[in-house]
Amino acid sequence: MEILAPAGSREAFLAAVNSGADAVYLAAKSFGARAFADNFGLEELAGLLRWAHLRGVAVYLTMNTLIRDDEMADALELAQQLHNMGADALIVQDWGFADLLRRHYPEITLNASTQMTLHNSAAVSWAEQTGFARVILAREVSLADITAIKAETDVELEVFGHGALCICFSGQCLFSSLVGGRSGNRGRCAQPCRLKYQLWRYNEGQKPDESIGAVGHLLSPRDLNAIELLPELAAAGVCSLKIEGRMKTALYVATVARTYRKAIDDYQKDPELYRKNMPWYLEQIASGTFRQFTT
Repeated sequence: MEILAPAGSREAFLAAVNSGADAVYLAAKSFGARAFADNFGLEELAGLLRWAHLRGVAVYLTMNTLIRDDEMADALELAQQLHNMGADALIVQDWGFADLLRRHYPEITLNASTQMTLHNSAAVSWAEQTGFARVILAREVSLADITAIKAETDVELEVFGHGALCICFSGQCLFSSLVGGRSGNRGRCAQPCRLKYQLWRYNEGQKPDESIGAVGHLLSPRDLNAIELLPELAAAGVCSLKIEGRMKTALYVATVARTYRKAIDDYQKDPELYRKNMPWYLEQIASGTFRQFTT
């Protein structure tokens, strides 16, 4: 199972490769879903791609925002440039953009972003028939559903295995757009779900009842941590375990990638060794987050 690590900066990219990641995902300066990460210019990207490939590490470029009609020509040109410099795949969300890429640049390998909300066998089969090499499943898909989807398709399946979770369905969040005018589907999420809120209930007279009064991070999910589920994910047919975090530090990327690398290697050597070392894995990755974990 591939360990796919995030890179929002040069330091995070080097940390991912040097910490045992099999692949890294990152973005150019435009059309990536993390507009506020440092991201990378084309000249720097070309150098990093060569450096990673010399070490046997794949690099996937994210062009996973929704793209306006007046941006499409620039997006297609950028896609061709990224492919020519050696990108192993492009991660895309916009169906129209994907269709144009298939028509004009069929040689480009496409991975369907989690932002496409592909979450059942019918949707994944559609993606396979459309020409996607890999589907990054919606984050809310269960282990049982991953297994069922894999039984119906030959396309590669990638899942998020570690990091921040959204409260909304993958790719369907309009919260930031509505309250802040910044669209997550355009790479500009303001993360309003991470703020504090007060819970209100309205009584029969449609007046707020202050008796509940719950205040706190009521919409903020825990961080995903699937290190205990590696055997189940492998059995389900997952080919790539993705670490969230293109806004995270190089230290975070290195810690999480290195820990998952050791866990997978231990499991391949001896499942008992993997289970024995579980407390160490959990201790290591807990040091890099401020939220509690969930599976």
